[in-house]
Amino acid sequence: MRTTGWKKRSWKNGAIVATALFAVGGGALAAEHPAPSDAQLIASAMHAAPARVAKDATIVAMGADGAMRTLRKGTNGFTCMPDNPSTPGPDPMCMDQNALEWINAYMAKKTPPAGKLGMMYMLAGGTDASNTDPYAQKPDSGNHWIRTGPHFMIVGADPAFYANYPKSADPETAAPYVMWGGTPYEHLMAPIK
Repeated sequence: MRTTGWKKRSWKNGAIVATALFAVGGGALAAEHPAPSDAQLIASAMHAAPARVAKDATIVAMGADGAMRTLRKGTNGFTCMPDNPSTPGPDPMCMDQNALEWINAYMAKKTPPAGKLGMMYMLAGGTDASNTDPYAQKPDSGNHWIRTGPHFMIVGADPAFYANYPKSADPETAAPYVMWGGTPYEHLMAPIK
């Protein structure tokens, strides 16, 4: 278990994850969506990971003011976030500390830390995205937009690990593949049925 310094970093990383979800999704909640209750946010976040992970995870959500708040403190090193209703698909997410650091690097457009293998769950599915451009906001003729269903991701692995999986720009998303191949943010997408 980490010390108080970890808690401070988890707030920062949680805010960055929320920013990532809202940036990819295209903005804040629409006015016609009523604000969900904390119980609804927690339930949504818990759909991201296996029950045995979600039950002991920290649950965070972004408030209307853009500040992160902890809805429930956890004990297992995982942090889960609820679905972003402004995105077209379900996208609750749950990740370990190394994956939070990876997201932090992604959002800052910096190289992720080396030697820090991370795990992310999106068992409710994921918002569609470009398979080749980590920062694409919408589909276009050259960014290979793909649809994803329930999956988990392995981030921060050695490039030799990713060499074992397909890196096609237009992958078969029913089998494991590398997303954003050839970029510092390449990661394994592994579908769950």
